[in-house]
Amino acid sequence: MCLAVPGKVVSIGANARATVDMLGIEKEASLRLVPDAKVGDYVLVHAGFGIQVVDPQEAQETIALMKELPGLLEDDMPATAAAGAL
Repeated sequence: MCLAVPGKVVSIGANARATVDMLGIEKEASLRLVPDAKVGDYVLVHAGFGIQVVDPQEAQETIALMKELPGLLEDDMPATAAAGAL
């Protein structure tokens, strides 16, 4: 299954590399596909790339739905993120 996860852009560095907070875990992602993204924006992240800037409310709704899906987060996220951090 392929899944894009909404994350909040925390910082942007050289070469459009960003730190993105996804469910309380900070990961590096490329923003080359979304050059208008800025710190504080939510982006959908898939395979290490931001693929779309999304509305903050839409991002929060998606995050809430992800937290409701049994077993989705437990395999890839620490217990604190799966339990509701963010």
